[in-house]
Amino acid sequence: MLRLSLLVAFSLPCLIAPLAAQETGRLAEIGPRPFYLVDSMKDGPLKEALAQCQGKPFTTRQFSISHRGAPLQFPEHTREGYLAAARMGAGVIECDVAFTKDRELVCRHAQCDLHTTTDILARPELAAKCTKSFEPADPATGRKASAKCCTSDLTLAEFRSLKPKMDAGNPNATSVKEYMDSTPRWRTDLYVDRATIMSHKDYIALVKSLGLKFTPELKKPEVAMPFDGDYTQERYAQQLVDEYKAAGVDPKDVYAQSFELEDVLYWLKAEPAFGAQAVFLDDRDETDAGFDNMKPETWKPSMAELTAQGVKILAPPLWMLVTAKDGAIVPSVYAEEAKKAGLGLITWSLERSGPLKDGGGYYYQSVKPLIDRDGDTLALLDVLARQIGVIGVFSDWPATTTFYANCMNLK
Repeated sequence: MLRLSLLVAFSLPCLIAPLAAQETGRLAEIGPRPFYLVDSMKDGPLKEALAQCQGKPFTTRQFSISHRGAPLQFPEHTREGYLAAARMGAGVIECDVAFTKDRELVCRHAQCDLHTTTDILARPELAAKCTKSFEPADPATGRKASAKCCTSDLTLAEFRSLKPKMDAGNPNATSVKEYMDSTPRWRTDLYVDRATIMSHKDYIALVKSLGLKFTPELKKPEVAMPFDGDYTQERYAQQLVDEYKAAGVDPKDVYAQSFELEDVLYWLKAEPAFGAQAVFLDDRDETDAGFDNMKPETWKPSMAELTAQGVKILAPPLWMLVTAKDGAIVPSVYAEEAKKAGLGLITWSLERSGPLKDGGGYYYQSVKPLIDRDGDTLALLDVLARQIGVIGVFSDWPATTTFYANCMNLK
C-alpha cells in the first residue's frame, strides 16, 4: 500500500492556524469530478495514492476555499453557488464586495460586471442607468460589443431585482440577446433559473448559519473616490468590517482580502483583530511593470518589507508559486522567498481555466509546457500543498480541493 506523507514546509503563527484546521466534522458531497481528474492523471505514485481514496467518507476542510461560490457550474456570488460550495466541503466561502449607489455592500466579482453577470441589459429601465449602454459589435470597423454596468449605478433594491447569469459576454454580438447568450461550452446554464443575488449581509447570515468561515474581498472601486462626495476608501474598508461586528462574527473567522496593500494596512491599524489575518492579494505580475516573478530585487515591497508592515498572509495566483524544471512542476523563487519570510500562502484559482488540454491558460502559464490534461490540476495542487505548504486554495469547484485535502489528510 502506497503511503505519502505530508511535507510540512513551514510553521505558521497561531493566529492563522484555523485556516489549516483539519476538518469541521461536516460530511462533504464531492461527486464524480475529483475521480474523473484522478482517472485522467499521468500514471505514477500520486495517481495511485489518490485513487485509493475512492469510497472513503469526505468532510469539510478549511484548506478548501470557495472562489465566488461554485462558478464552474453555478452563477457566481449567488446563494445557490455558496450552498453548492458548502455541500462540496469548502470550509471558507468568498464574497467579493462592491458598493451600490446608496452605499450598501453586495457580492460581485467586480464593481462593474453587471452586464456580464446579470440580466441588466435585458431590463430597459435598469439598463438605462448603466455607466455605458450596450454598443453592438461592428464587423465592418472591427469594433467589439461592449457595455459597462456597475453596482454603483443602482440602489440595493434595484440590485436585488436583478437575475444572475453565468459570467460571460459575446464580444462579437450585434444584439443584447447575442451578448448575453454566451456561456462557455465547458460551463453550463443548468443552474441559472432560480439563482439568487446576494448582499454582503445576506452572505454573512448564510455562511454564519452554515458554521463556516468568511473571506470577503474588498474590490477596487471603478469609480472616483471619494464616491458621491464623502464615501472614502477608508469608510468603504471600515464598513466591510463593521458588518461582521454587527453580526457578532468572531474576527478569527474572517479573512478579509484586498489587492490594495493600503486596505490591509488600514485594517491592521484600525481593526487589528481583523487585520491580523487579512490577506494581501498579490497581482503585481500584472500591475507593476518592473516586477519579475523570479527576481526578488524587483519586488516592491519585498517579502521582508511586507512582514515588517504586519502582513501575515499573501495570496498570489497559482502560476506565481510554481515553475517548470527538468520536466517537473517545482516551487518558484517567489514561493521560496515567501516561506523564508514566514508568510502564509493562499492561492487562486483552481478549476478556473476550463479544460487543460491546451496548457491551461493564465493560471498555468509558468508551467504550460507540462500541462496537457485535466488531471494535471491535481499534479499542480500536490506541489502547492506538499512542496510549498500553502494553507488554502481557492477553487471554482471546491469538491476538488476538498477531495485532495481529505485524501492527503492535511492538518
